Amino acid sequence: MKKLFLLVIFFGIFSSCEDVIDVALNDAPPRLVVEANLNVWENGSTSAAVRLTTTAPFFDDNVPFVTDADVKIIDENGLVYPFNYNQDGVYTSSLAPQLNVDYRLTIVYKNETYTATERLYTVSPLQFVEQRDDGGFTGEDIELKAFFTDPAGEQNFYFFEGLSERGDVLDVYNDEFFDGNTIFGYYLVEDLVPGDKVQFNIYGVSEAYYNFMFILLQQTSDGGGGPFETQPATVRGNIVNETTADNFPLGYFRISEVSTLNYTVQ
Repeated sequence: MKKLFLLVIFFGIFSSCEDVIDVALNDAPPRLVVEANLNVWENGSTSAAVRLTTTAPFFDDNVPFVTDADVKIIDENGLVYPFNYNQDGVYTSSLAPQLNVDYRLTIVYKNETYTATERLYTVSPLQFVEQRDDGGFTGEDIELKAFFTDPAGEQNFYFFEGLSERGDVLDVYNDEFFDGNTIFGYYLVEDLVPGDKVQFNIYGVSEAYYNFMFILLQQTSDGGGGPFETQPATVRGNIVNETTADNFPLGYFRISEVSTLNYTVQ
C-alpha cells in the first residue's frame, strides 16, 4: 500500500510538469522603422531608396511592410522628388544628390508626418585588398584587409561593409587617430575559401550616423541578427515625428558617396 501511494505521488508530480504556461507579453504599439539611403557611386550612378516597416511583437517572424505611405524628398532649392512604392516596403526615386545641398525627407504615414534633413558626405576610394591565410584565433583562417587613404586635415567618418555568401561584416570608423594615413577595413568570417567573392563598400557618413551605427553594432556584436533587428535598448536616429513627438520612428536617413571594391579570395 505504501509503494502504491508513492507511485501515485510520483505520477502526479510528473503530470503537473506538463502543464502549459502562457507568458503574457506587453506588446508595445508598432513604430515606424525607416531605412532611407541615398548613394552616389564612383561611376557617377546613384540610388535612392526608402524602406519602411514597422516593429512587430517579439515572437512574430513576419516583417510588417508599409505599403501606403507618402514619401518624398525636397532639396533646399525647393525641388521635389516623389518616391514610388515597389515591393517589400521599398520606395524609390530618381535623385542625384549634390554636394553642399540640404535634402529634407518627408514621410506621411497614418496621418503623421516624419521628417529628417541630411546632406551628401564624400568618401576616399578603396585602393587594394591584402590577404592573409593565417588569421583568426586559430591562425588558420583567411582574413582580408581593404585599404583606403584618409584625407589629411579634415574630420571624416566612414561606414564599412564586407559582403559575401559566407557572412557580412559591418563597421564604422572615425579618423581621429589615423588622419591623413592609409587605413583598412577588416574582414574575417568562418569558412572563407579560395574562389569566394567578397564585395567591399565604404561610405562617407556624418558624425551623427557614425555614433548611431556604433551603438547599434555594439548591441549586435555578441548575438545574432543585424543592426535593424530588435535591440536591447532603443537607439534613435535623425528622423522625428512632427505630429506626435512621443511616437518617434526608428532608423536613419543617410546620404553617402560610396566606393566599392570586389575581390576574389586567392
